[in-house]
Amino acid sequence: MLDQIHLLAAVTVLGVLEQAYFFLQVIYARRKFGISPPKISGPPEFERIFRAQVNSSEYFPIFLALLWPAGLFFHQGLAAALGLFYLYSRYCYFEGYKASSSERLTPIYFSSGVLWILIAASALGILHFFFSHYMGLNILQLLRG
Repeated sequence: MLDQIHLLAAVTVLGVLEQAYFFLQVIYARRKFGISPPKISGPPEFERIFRAQVNSSEYFPIFLALLWPAGLFFHQGLAAALGLFYLYSRYCYFEGYKASSSERLTPIYFSSGVLWILIAASALGILHFFFSHYMGLNILQLLRG
């Protein structure tokens, strides 16, 4: 079983480490700009870092909820590769947002596209499983001819 999930587990751990990096960046920004919790407003530089971290945290559960079904029901290698693309685009989003709010746009569009592909892979994989397991139909064979 572990050979069926090791790539997904590795991408998940990398994602958690990325989230920790984003959290640390907020802590450093709070110290740099003298903003104590629970305050969330300050100079635009701080607010961009804070928003980038919050936005990334909001999307992380969605990412994980799509990564695992796509990997388990569709293809582990493809899901893991898409996961790495997602994490890289989120890093670019974070760094871009730190610099300027307009620099976040291209990476956020890319990461959203990756999530849509993960949705499709998850849905197709789960549908294939249900049809083959409960109805004895192999959708892939039916589609091939």
